[in-house]
Order: sequence, then structure tokens, then C-alpha cells
Amino acid sequence: MVESLMDIKHRIASTRKTGQITHAMQMVSGSKLMQIEKSSAAYQLYEQKIKETMGHLVASKIISSYSGAESSKSGLSLDQLLKSRPVKKTAYMVITSDRGLVGSYNSTILKAMMELFTKNHGNDKSQFTIIAIGGTGADFFKKRGYDLAYEYRGVEDVPTFETISNLVQACVELFDDGAFDRLVLCHNHHVNSLTSAFTTDELLPISTDVADANDLEHPKLLEEYIVDPSVETVLEKVVPQYVESIVFGSIMDAKTAEHAASMTAMRTATDNADDLIADLSLKYNRARQSQITTEITEIISGAAALE
Repeated sequence: MVESLMDIKHRIASTRKTGQITHAMQMVSGSKLMQIEKSSAAYQLYEQKIKETMGHLVASKIISSYSGAESSKSGLSLDQLLKSRPVKKTAYMVITSDRGLVGSYNSTILKAMMELFTKNHGNDKSQFTIIAIGGTGADFFKKRGYDLAYEYRGVEDVPTFETISNLVQACVELFDDGAFDRLVLCHNHHVNSLTSAFTTDELLPISTDVADANDLEHPKLLEEYIVDPSVETVLEKVVPQYVESIVFGSIMDAKTAEHAASMTAMRTATDNADDLIADLSLKYNRARQSQITTEITEIISGAAALE
């Protein structure tokens, strides 16, 4: 069926409105991206320092020799956080978005997680549980019958440190209660506005890998530290800050990648809308030209018939 001129005009108008919407969403995502990149850059300095401090404590043998109290004043069980135990069940903290319109951001994470499950656990779902941060991941895993130990929805566009306090507390309590023996953070790492990469990072229990991850190769770091006022007091402050900072840093990183993916997806949608409008405009002009030619031909034919 040949499309009428009116139909083409309606399609052009509709596509133009859609392009205006996607362009506005692109600008909003770009603004959020700039804001969170500034916050993330400032936070990375603190995160790097707390990682270095934790690595120094590990390399100096303080943590490995610690046999401290049952729990710290902050409520985090230091003895459990620092103690390795046989891994009967692994928890994966998967960070996705709460909304769509973010391109392949969520699908990349979920595809990587399915491959990770198959690689590490085969078809045995009883060997692992999931801590879902973001509604997309929570709904995806629920639909497929996976065990969710905890889910958190509604992370702000620019998260604050207070956002993750209850989340960290809940994860540590589950770890202390034996719900799982190992916790792995899984999310998309922000590389630049066009690129992100899926990454995993083991968080609990805190092991000697912390020192290796921070390239602590200098001989003086292997010397024993002089701790004042006591090992227990130092660890009560450092260990909770370390756990909270890693989780918060991962959420910040994932949220940055999400805004970048959203901005890229909306820019692509806007470009596609512009291309479609150009094609429809050309189609409209050709149809209009054909209609005018037909009308002129009919007029000439009618005049000739009257002669």
C-alpha cells in the first residue's frame, strides 16, 4: 500500500518529537555523568589511601596474626571479616541499573554473570547466592529462579556514603551468620564515556590478596608495624572503613558507567531519529513531486480532450 503524504508528515512529526525527547535525555545523562565523575575522582583518592593502608597492614603481618575480639564498636565482626573459612557458598553482589534506556549496560553484566555462574558452579544453583543492587538485575535473577540473599533498589544518580551503610551492614551480618563464605563484587567498570568493562573483585573475607593488589613489593612493608594504641583499636577503625569504601567505590564506578551508557544510547537514538527524518523528508518530497506531476499531466490531458 502506497503511503500517503499525510501519513509521511505524521511520521516526520512523531519522529521529530521523539528525537527532541532523546536529545533532552542525552543532555540530562551528560549532566549527571559530569557530576558523578567529579565526585568519583575526589573519592578515588580516599579509596586508594584506604586500600594502601589495608595492604600495608596485611603485608606487615598484623592482620594475619590478629585474633581479636568478637566484634568492633561499629558492629562489624572483625574476627569474621579477617578469618578465611572453607567456601561452601559464594555470594555475588551484582550491580545493575534500576531503569532501562541504558543501551547494552545491563545485558553486558547479566550475560557475564551467567557465564561466571556456569564456569564456577556449573548447573548447581545451591553453591551460590546473589546480592542484587538495582531492580533490573533483581528482576532478572528472580525470574530465573536464582536465590537472592538481599536486594537493594533506588540507588541515587549520584550516590552518597550514607546510601550504602545499611547495605554493608546487611551483607556483613549475612556473612557472619554463615549465609555465605565469600563475597565477590561484580559490576561494569567505567573506562570512558564510550567504554565500560565487566569486572569482579573479591571483598570478603579480607585476605593477603589485598597486599598483592596494591603492588606492595617494597621490603620495608614486610616489616612489623608499631601499632598505637593497639592492633584491635586500629583494625576497629580501618577494617569497617575498608569494606564500606570498596562497596561504595564499586557503586560509584557502576553508576558512572550507567550514566555514560545512557548518554551514549540517547545520542545514538537522537542520531537515528535525525537520519529517519532525513529519509522521510526525501520520501515526502519525492511523493509530493510525483503528485504534482500527476496533477499537471491530468490538467494537460483534460485540456487536450476539450480541443
